[in-house]
Amino acid sequence: MSVRKATSLDVAERAGVSQSAVSRVFTPGASASAATVEKVKKAASELGYRPNVLARSLITGRSRIIGLVVAYLENYFYPEALEKLSKALQAEGYHVLVFMASQGAGNLDQVLEEIMDYQVDGIVMASVALSSDLAARCRAAGVPVVLFNRAQDGEDVASVTSDNYAGGKLAARFLLAGGHRRIGYIAGWEGASTQRDREAGFRAGLAEGGADLAAREAGDFDHALAEAAARRMFAGPNPPDAVLVANDHMAFGVMDVLRSELGLDVPGDVSVIGFDDVPPAAWPAYALTTLRQRANGMVAETVNLLLESIGKRAVPARRVVLEAPLVIRRSARVPEGWSDDARL
Repeated sequence: MSVRKATSLDVAERAGVSQSAVSRVFTPGASASAATVEKVKKAASELGYRPNVLARSLITGRSRIIGLVVAYLENYFYPEALEKLSKALQAEGYHVLVFMASQGAGNLDQVLEEIMDYQVDGIVMASVALSSDLAARCRAAGVPVVLFNRAQDGEDVASVTSDNYAGGKLAARFLLAGGHRRIGYIAGWEGASTQRDREAGFRAGLAEGGADLAAREAGDFDHALAEAAARRMFAGPNPPDAVLVANDHMAFGVMDVLRSELGLDVPGDVSVIGFDDVPPAAWPAYALTTLRQRANGMVAETVNLLLESIGKRAVPARRVVLEAPLVIRRSARVPEGWSDDARL
């Protein structure tokens, strides 16, 4: 036998208040006295009542749901950053639905259709690119989109990233100042703006110091592929004496191969720098020198961009770029006299 669910009218009668008072108590941001809130929540608890958020969205036109699209979670940076993002949105009265997509264009159309079915108020795309067609469809539907840790040239899409180009230049200057001359680079996924900008900055920094890449391999932001890239890069007779790896997730695999398989000392034989500053980078086993992505700042800016745009049809897309400072540990030779001022 089915049990009838309690309604807001049942709660109102039990609490001795109006039905609109019940609605105000369960509407984020609405006004209700402390006495009313206490009575309504007590009655709701006794009756087992929960407000129908989806039904309310049909009336208000606001679901208070944010769709979060992510391509992969193996990289430590994303689980931590996305947890912070979910909590920050919840603090603003929103709920997050997570959708997994493939790294490339792949199934993104299908994923976006599913997201739209939930009448989301906004979309955050982490580690995923957005085509011109998909961006236009989101604009037409009045759904703001913010790219997290990605950016797109020539697109009217808001984004929040680290200054990947400046971070790459800083890594180059650090390695050159440390006396390195045979310098390699292990790239991430070639379709990512983060990969493109980090490498471009790194090459520019090397060029300013009169150097060029001695070796280049690609690891696609994948741990196992980065290990294979390190084996190829250091198999020759004149291997690099330093390497920038496009993110920490790959850098850990590179360091494992260098030390455990090839018997090289880090940083005695080869200096290694990563990018992200995920928690394991500080573990004694790695002590990885790396460029830090400011996750807290990136999350705060992403939430700000979303809240600016929700409910508004025409808000200029802003691109927020945050500094990526160098965190010096023990995986790379420290240049004599190097200080924070040296990065300016």
